[in-house]
Formats: sequence, C-alpha cells, structure tokens
Amino acid sequence: MEHGFRGAGTVWQAVYMSRPILEVIALTPEDAVAAQAGGADRLELVTDMAADGLTPHRETYAAVRAAVDIPVRVMLRATDGFAVGGAAALDALCADAVALAAEGADEFVLGFLTDDGRADLTAVTALADAIGPRARWTFHRAIDRAADRDALRKQLADLPGLDTYLTAGSPAGVGDGLATLLAEAARGDEPGYEPRILVGGGLQLEHVPVLLAGGISGFHIGGAARPAGWGRPVDAGAVAEWRVAVGA
Repeated sequence: MEHGFRGAGTVWQAVYMSRPILEVIALTPEDAVAAQAGGADRLELVTDMAADGLTPHRETYAAVRAAVDIPVRVMLRATDGFAVGGAAALDALCADAVALAAEGADEFVLGFLTDDGRADLTAVTALADAIGPRARWTFHRAIDRAADRDALRKQLADLPGLDTYLTAGSPAGVGDGLATLLAEAARGDEPGYEPRILVGGGLQLEHVPVLLAGGISGFHIGGAARPAGWGRPVDAGAVAEWRVAVGA
C-alpha cells in the first residue's frame, strides 16, 4: 500500500498539526482498518491493555503499516507503570525501538518518570536517540503523574521530535483535569507548551465541545472505540461518531 502521508514534508506536517486530530488505540491490523474506516487520523499501536499498553511486536507493526495509510505511533514501554526499570531494561527497550525504526516506524509514544516524579531524562533521551532525530513522538500520560507538570515540560522542551503530550490533565481522568488542560492550552506560546495537547484518559463526548472551545484540537480514544469492550475489535461506527464530534 502506498502511504500517502510519508514524504510529504513540512506542508503535510503543517496541515496535520493544524487540524483537529482523532487518534485511536489499535492492537491489531483489524483494529487499524476499522479505525481508519471510521475517520481516525492516527493510530496508537500497543499490546497488552491489561498493562495499559506496551510495545507491540515488530511483526504486528509491519502488518498494521501494510493495512492502513494513516500515521501509526508505536508505544515504547515494556512494563506497566512509568518507571523504565533500570539500565538493562532501558537497553532492551532501546533495542526494540531500533528494530521498529528499521521496520519503518517513524512515530512513537513514550514517557518515563524518576522516583521523585521528574521526567527521567536518561530514559527519554536514550529512546529519542534510538528512534533518531527525524522521528516524531508523544510523551504519554506519565505527565499526569509528574510532581510538577510545568517543570516536566521545561525539562523536555529541547528534545528533538517531541510534538505531543497525551494527557487527561489529572491522574483521575479528563473530568477532573479539564481546568488544567484548558489552562495549559492557553500557554501554547510559552517554552515547553508548544507541543500539541492530545486529550485522553476518561475522555467523553461531552468534554469535546469544551475542549475545542478552549483551543484544544487533539483527541485520543481507546475503550470509546470499542462499545463491546476490549475483548472486541475497534468499531468503525463508534469512531465515526467521534469523528463528527471532533470535526474535520
């Protein structure tokens, strides 16, 4: 399949970053096809949602990439939680990242914290180096567990490739985090606040108008795309409902 989004350069990137974006969690090629059919702009590819999403197999990425022509961001995370797990675990995760990049992956999702709730710059920098300076990546909901969200953003501000924060605004979910999300969106021209806010984690359709009105244009769904539960694949009709709500 010809992947139309690849190689389009800065023009495509500008369009992609300026329009509302709907990202859907995919576990399989079947999920990916249904998400694209429903109007998803991008996929977050993971395995093992019982652990809140871990790094998928390289073969799974290849199968998903062959099945759809929308961007695919691949999770880099080996265990549940937001600690990388030591030097050996980091080396293994970097090796996975290199293998996925060799398979063609050029968008990723990652994020790790130290014991005191700061960004784990050792882990994050190592992974950013492993995927290469041209790759784009999301710092995921580890930010919602940070001791200081503003300090974390400033820690990461100069890392190449970081263009998105996936966040609910609160560890408890979007319902509790709305005020934080809107306040951070209002700071979009400040250092550390330039990356897109991608809202996910308890996101409900009723939140979308409030977030759009506050200037937020990124929306991330997992369970909402699976009305029958995580044991069933993505439902294209459910994704389409979110596509309408988010807008084109």
